[in-house]
Amino acid sequence: MEAIDAQHVQESGLVVFDITAADEETAALVMASLEQRWATSGITAARRTPGEPGVRARIYADTRRRGTRP
Repeated sequence: MEAIDAQHVQESGLVVFDITAADEETAALVMASLEQRWATSGITAARRTPGEPGVRARIYADTRRRGTRP
């Protein structure tokens, strides 16, 4: 994953979540939950790193804006 830079968190309320989970389904569930609460960059693909356990994903969120609550 690329480095987090000043643009990603330039204002109060902007956050970057790096998610590590056992599997893709769990990572997607976490990202969907965040998406319901806040405006996010959406559900992204989870990546595996050879030799490391689990999967990793990143999501950007704006905690000042509501998400897509059902």
